[in-house]
Amino acid sequence: MTNQELSKILYEMALLLEMDDVQFKPRAYEKASLSIGALEEDVGEIYKKGGMKALMSIPDVGQGIAERIEEYLKTRHVKDYERLKKKVPVDLEGLKKIEGLGPKKIKLLWQKLKIRTVADLEKAARAGKLRGIPTLGKKTEENILKGIEFVKKSGGRFLLGEIYGLVKEIEAQLQKLPGVGKAIAGGSIRRMKETIGDADFLVVSAKPKPVMEFFVNMPEVVHVYAHGETKSMVRLANGLDCDLRVVAKESFGAALNYFTGSKDHNVALRKIAITKGLKLNEYGLFKIVERRGAQRGSARKEVMMAGKSEEELYRALGLHYIEPEMRENTGEIEASRLGKLPRDLVGYNDLKGDLQTQTNWTDGANSIEEMAAAAKRQGLEYICITDHTRSLAMTGGADEKKLEKQMAYIDKLNKEKFSTGSNNTLRAKSRSFRILKGAEVNIMADGKLDIRDETLAKLDCVGAAVHSNFKMSKAEMTRRIIRAMGNPHVDILFHPTGRIINKRPPYEVDIDEIIKAAKRTGTILEIDASPERLDLKDEYVRKCVQAGVKMVIDSDAHSIHGFQFLKFGVAQARRGWAEKEDIINAWPLPRMLDFLK
Repeated sequence: MTNQELSKILYEMALLLEMDDVQFKPRAYEKASLSIGALEEDVGEIYKKGGMKALMSIPDVGQGIAERIEEYLKTRHVKDYERLKKKVPVDLEGLKKIEGLGPKKIKLLWQKLKIRTVADLEKAARAGKLRGIPTLGKKTEENILKGIEFVKKSGGRFLLGEIYGLVKEIEAQLQKLPGVGKAIAGGSIRRMKETIGDADFLVVSAKPKPVMEFFVNMPEVVHVYAHGETKSMVRLANGLDCDLRVVAKESFGAALNYFTGSKDHNVALRKIAITKGLKLNEYGLFKIVERRGAQRGSARKEVMMAGKSEEELYRALGLHYIEPEMRENTGEIEASRLGKLPRDLVGYNDLKGDLQTQTNWTDGANSIEEMAAAAKRQGLEYICITDHTRSLAMTGGADEKKLEKQMAYIDKLNKEKFSTGSNNTLRAKSRSFRILKGAEVNIMADGKLDIRDETLAKLDCVGAAVHSNFKMSKAEMTRRIIRAMGNPHVDILFHPTGRIINKRPPYEVDIDEIIKAAKRTGTILEIDASPERLDLKDEYVRKCVQAGVKMVIDSDAHSIHGFQFLKFGVAQARRGWAEKEDIINAWPLPRMLDFLK
């Protein structure tokens, strides 16, 4: 939890410094926030082992930021952060969720209308007060109200990527406790859903009391709803509600299945059990046996048929095992019964490369060399550099001249041994790693691209994406995207529907027509693994699988920490029933390159 708290503080310091018109520092704090948030080891433990020197060994943490981390670890305060907060005492976390609200606008709203919270913002917008502020106007006011409504509809659910690390950390802590045989997080976390409402933990232990004591007294806990012998429920500081159940070893599989869900999947399983004359609940699968006695008459007895493992449970119901990501009652049970589940569902270690990464040539945080070294540490064999192109001026997008220069630089890196200043060296000759030349080309309003074809033809891989003019009609947007897909150099359609989960809805587009066009033009559709995007949705992934349209799972990494997001893209693909054959970056590099246009 310390990592998450510090990451939030550093990120908010970046925003506050930007509000204060401080140069360069906001970017440094933002990068440090990403580094701390991505750490697998608790930053407090790192400090205990090596002090300031160890903190400064964390990527993107220099002496100044290390001093503030040390201050927080010692005092639970950062004076500079608190000083900046006093200048603009607003709910940064809440206001930043509203689309179109950046640091400068948040500061302006505070200065002009003393708006602190989303509730204040909504009240002022509905009263028409925002349109009176110079640089805002009526249209901005309307868009902000739409943004607030969209955030409300999200129901306060957490992004999977926001809390996955914390949940896994708690899971690991429970597993380490004396007397604990197994500990696992179930629910929507185990099904790897896009958003999470709460977390359910299951533990096997013959001594539940110390497990419960640990759980309700974790430093992350701010409220205890219930504290029982085998069941407890708490709220964490970040607002996440967590349940813990301690179950018997012989019931672990049944309990895990029950608490993994989904609810509809579980109901369907119980119906199958009933048709077989069985009873299924969180304790196991039981057969009801009628026993007759001479004096007492008949009596009913429940005999456990299965429950120790999920595999055993499905087998007893006449089904093949169903992976957690697929348990949504969308045909998986019938497919399981008929032996028609995906045979080679794409796995979390199957990806060989990443075809969307950004560097500091545009809006990324790290150099090409640093991104390559980080990807190699992640176990990848290649990455494609896909910096933004010129019409995205805010990112420092590349024109043809800049792209040509970058291509030459990548060629040089691939030919020579190079190092990032650490022990991670890359050699093209060893075939251990390769950097591909690419671009994230902007699709203009008329469907044309903002880079000339003769330059695109020189790239290894071209991704195209919509970054503006989101308000088009469905027909106009569909025509626009299909025209871009028809370009003979466009290999991939990046984040195809443009959504930002819990913040911005997808633009209006006919996804069925897009999939047909992808099949016709040989365009690959992306599963963007960034937790805020996860675009394509799982239901669209399944449509691609059915249509025979190939996909790619990309991190959309803007820093060396972004590659850790690939697992969320894999989960999205698995929930859409995608097999290894459906995902081009699960193939060997030569085959993947041959498949591109």
